Amino acid sequence: MSFFSDLKEQVVDPVAGFGVTFRTMFRKVVTEEYPKEKKPTAPRFHGRHQLNRWPDGLEKCIGCELCAWACPADAIYVEGDSNSEDERFSPGERYGRVYQINYLRCILCGLCIEACPTRALTMTNEYELANDSRKDLIWEKSDLLAPMLPGMEQPPHPMRLGETEKDYYRGTYKEGVEQPATTPGTWSATPGKDAEETFG
Repeated sequence: MSFFSDLKEQVVDPVAGFGVTFRTMFRKVVTEEYPKEKKPTAPRFHGRHQLNRWPDGLEKCIGCELCAWACPADAIYVEGDSNSEDERFSPGERYGRVYQINYLRCILCGLCIEACPTRALTMTNEYELANDSRKDLIWEKSDLLAPMLPGMEQPPHPMRLGETEKDYYRGTYKEGVEQPATTPGTWSATPGKDAEETFG
């Protein structure tokens, strides 16, 4: 009895274990030619963050710091400041004067996006964030702000789309101002339903 158990232990078991290895040896190897060939990401992929703007160029961030409170990795730092009629960066009373995301800590979970009440913060499909400098992985507000599009004006400037903050959030823009177009995978600049819940 011990002879057969020893035979199984010394011969059969090792051969069975190498079965996976032998099968793999004859399979075609799938090689991803990255970075020469990059596969497209899913539309809702969690890549680097972006601070969005209104169609007139004003910032959507109101400096409320909810994103920083929601971050489980403590990767976001925000300092809010008050707008004035002479220097207006967002339609509301406040704006994010300092905005930093530490990509050494960020886990790209998206909880900050869900916490943002104005949809100022979204995530792009950009994922190549590697850097040989720790300092350069702390992104400042200027790095995160969405680029200026045609028709936008660099803040600070007065409100162009409406008379009050409510006009921006409701999407009830002044006559002659076109409704902003949205592309697949981005939030609408006129949330409508959220505005009704907020402002009644």
